[in-house]
Amino acid sequence: MKQRSRLEALDKAHVWHPFTWQTEWEQRAPLIIAAAEGCELIDVDGNRYIDGIGSLWVSVHGHRHPHIDAALRAQLDRVAHTTLLGQASIPSIELAAKLAEITPEGLTRTFYSDSGSTAVEIALKMAFQWQQQQGHRKRTRFAALRQAYHGDTIGSVSVGGIDLFHEVYRPLLFDALHLECPGFYEDEAALAERAVAAIRAEGDALVGLVVEPLVQGAAGMRMHSPAFLRPVLEAAREVGALVIIDEVATGFGRTGTLFATEQLGFSPDFLCMGKGLTNGYLPLAATVTTEAVYDGFKAERGHTFFHGHTFTGNQLACVAALASIELFESERTLERVHSRVETIRRLLADLPTQFPEVHEIRQTGLMVGIELRQSDGTPYNPNSRIGDQVCMELRNHGVVLRPLGDVVVMMPPPAMTDAQLTRLFEALRESMRIVLRG
Repeated sequence: MKQRSRLEALDKAHVWHPFTWQTEWEQRAPLIIAAAEGCELIDVDGNRYIDGIGSLWVSVHGHRHPHIDAALRAQLDRVAHTTLLGQASIPSIELAAKLAEITPEGLTRTFYSDSGSTAVEIALKMAFQWQQQQGHRKRTRFAALRQAYHGDTIGSVSVGGIDLFHEVYRPLLFDALHLECPGFYEDEAALAERAVAAIRAEGDALVGLVVEPLVQGAAGMRMHSPAFLRPVLEAAREVGALVIIDEVATGFGRTGTLFATEQLGFSPDFLCMGKGLTNGYLPLAATVTTEAVYDGFKAERGHTFFHGHTFTGNQLACVAALASIELFESERTLERVHSRVETIRRLLADLPTQFPEVHEIRQTGLMVGIELRQSDGTPYNPNSRIGDQVCMELRNHGVVLRPLGDVVVMMPPPAMTDAQLTRLFEALRESMRIVLRG
């Protein structure tokens, strides 16, 4: 307890937590993680928690996986980091070759960064510069979906569409065309028609279109189908816009395939990835693009892509990513995903009958959102923070989840066992009973 008190005091005195109202944080006893094992977190008091969000959607194979640990230890005996500015490194070369092998057809060139936000920011800047260098001076605008979330840098916020996160920064942002898209209940075919019409109307003013495929995660697990997205992507390509697919959340098996893009039958001009790329071991992201885009930066010295990060292509991070990708093959991770998806679907099935407050359950692969409303279907008063209450109660039952408003979100790692999933849902039911029944 002495250690906990000391750490809590230091945290509240010095740490500024992301996406957190600090006034509320300072009034709560924080969950301080000291260790982890597999799909469980261990706090400073030795309590264990099922990691139901994969440490914010990054864990695929679980914590402290022996194969990744060993790869990192071996790399530490060589070198931890060297720059890619004017140099190359073995891990960054091997990872780029592997990404060209496992991503959709035509994606051959990798530009490294350190987060999903920067991966998207890089794609936006590359697309804009490429269009300008091709002589398309009128192309200055991007299109994105309403309720989009692509990160927190200025460019990625500009193509974002969640007012709670983005509205305060509007004076700093460039204007984007935000397309209607499926939310929870709308007619996908009609929305696709309107989105296609908006893209065609914008025509030669568009630099590119950026989308999260199949699931808009930060929007509360808003789902849409390939049938909606495919004609929108095709329309963008028809008018000469570049297509940017943001797979930071959906990549690495989350939707049932290695990349959600595979379910679209469409190869984009850019694919952005992060989060699960290294299994959460180290910050690493990648913007993977085509030879056509790459070649557009070679004609003159002034066409150089003047962008980079100190830790671009960090050797330890690239080794962790390579080891994680190897596990997809050696442990047949995608087969495990399919099994876990069915287990989750079964465990979710009777939740609405037990709780009329479950307004809607949304699931694509391992990505799940449980929307809570009052039993008559009206939303709760936002000040009641029902989703937050349920997730805080879950900690008392040994589970970590994080809400998005009154949507309880889960994204368990594929490595989670059926027994752990069952425990997670038992804890969820009990926590909902305590909070919703008062």
